[in-house]
Amino acid sequence: MAAATIVHDTSEAVELCPPYGLYLKPITKMTISVALPQLKQPGKSISNWEVMERLKGMVHSHQFSTLRISKSTMDFIRFEGEVENKSLVKSFLACLDGKTIKLSGFSDILKVRAAEFKIDFPTRHDWDSFFRDAKDMNETLPGERPDTIHLEGLPCKWFALKESGSEKPSEEVLVKVFEKFGEIRNVDIPMLDPYREEMTGRNFHTFSFGGHLNFEAYVQYREYVGFIQAMSALRGMKLMYKGEDGKAVACNIKVSFDSTKHLSDASIKKRQLERQKLQELEQQREEQKRREKEAEERQRAEERCRRRDTE
Repeated sequence: MAAATIVHDTSEAVELCPPYGLYLKPITKMTISVALPQLKQPGKSISNWEVMERLKGMVHSHQFSTLRISKSTMDFIRFEGEVENKSLVKSFLACLDGKTIKLSGFSDILKVRAAEFKIDFPTRHDWDSFFRDAKDMNETLPGERPDTIHLEGLPCKWFALKESGSEKPSEEVLVKVFEKFGEIRNVDIPMLDPYREEMTGRNFHTFSFGGHLNFEAYVQYREYVGFIQAMSALRGMKLMYKGEDGKAVACNIKVSFDSTKHLSDASIKKRQLERQKLQELEQQREEQKRREKEAEERQRAEERCRRRDTE
């Protein structure tokens, strides 16, 4: 997940959990493709930077909040642009789509295509068909039906308990934030479980670009309506944090429905048993270390006694 970016205009943000400074802000991205001419002269090249500057100039008095190259080939350059507000997207597209760029030193004109960014987010059809066709799911059981949301890229700091001095996310805060959509049956933050890495072979302490520590979480709703409302609210949204000083930052998060039975009773029980085994193993290792240390100390004491006796 990309690092959080500064939000100058928060007018389109909607409340998620104001006591924790959390809001949802519409994703305002667009994809811009610039078709490149065949380069006839050897050694001559097109400057990506110059093309980017021309695009910035085409939107007149407006400004992109971010503009970056997402792909560059011999035939085209693809950019990802972001603007401050959803209302600006249409006017940006009108300034760019179907227009042309003329670069200095080139006779060919470059065609520009621009469209709203296609958001990768599951639809109701996706989860309905998945759970309908999955042979090993029992829709009468929690965790084996569409009731659990899997979230990735949540910033730890934003979900830490206030006044705790810790930057670790809290399950208590996670519940407070997401119970807005319906009663929560269960939550899980894998990185809080010291045994989980050993149990799954995965590393949950992942840094994003910019050094912000993010985490993944599972949120399970008691009723289907809570799951539906949460998915509808999160679709096409970024997570925004507004500090007490009024300054706001936002980041992209990945939202999907859980298809792994992560919070089914059987999976929870299995993890508890595995954790218990690992705890027992850890205790045995500690006990072994303690015995070895005691044996070493006894040996040293005996050696000291022998030395004293021979003196």
